[in-house]
Amino acid sequence: MFTGIVSHAGTIAAVREIAGGRELVVRSELPLAEIALGASVSHSGVCLTVVAKAGTTHTVQVSGETLARTTLAGWGPGHRLNLERSLRLGDELGGHLVFGHVDAVGEIARIDPDGDCRRLSIAVPAELAPMLAVKGSIAVDGISLTVNEAGRDRFAVTIIPHTWTHTTLADRRVGDPVNLEADMLARYVARQLAFARQA
Repeated sequence: MFTGIVSHAGTIAAVREIAGGRELVVRSELPLAEIALGASVSHSGVCLTVVAKAGTTHTVQVSGETLARTTLAGWGPGHRLNLERSLRLGDELGGHLVFGHVDAVGEIARIDPDGDCRRLSIAVPAELAPMLAVKGSIAVDGISLTVNEAGRDRFAVTIIPHTWTHTTLADRRVGDPVNLEADMLARYVARQLAFARQA
């Protein structure tokens, strides 16, 4: 469980193919001495398990399912990541509760200046649209953001300068894919409504 408040940036140092998936070596300033093997870390919105540590790098393994359902298949050496350690009981909940389970991959449709901020419009698959609401929460590449506008095939968020410069959003361009996770309450409400329509 995470909050969507990015604490560190990481960079892919190496990628290795393994049976059934892929292994990534990530370089960062995470306090690895405090992170146990087997611990969960959010990597741009994808919850991955730390399987090895050495110096300033940690290693994670990724299944074929995760490669197919996230942006992770496109990550190579040099790719920057948003990192967040898992939430501990008693920690400040600065964003919203995030599982690290990606619901869909969206696409940056527009990036527009908005004073000192930037407004991002993100195209979404049809199945995710019902889970988005104005003033609701969404995780974009692991970043907790507030939805400003919600349509049938896209939504918009406003990015303050601090978030822009302290996350990988500054790397994103129109057409780039992003990992999306809807608010968990919206996910369960959408599921119940789907069952009600079928009844």
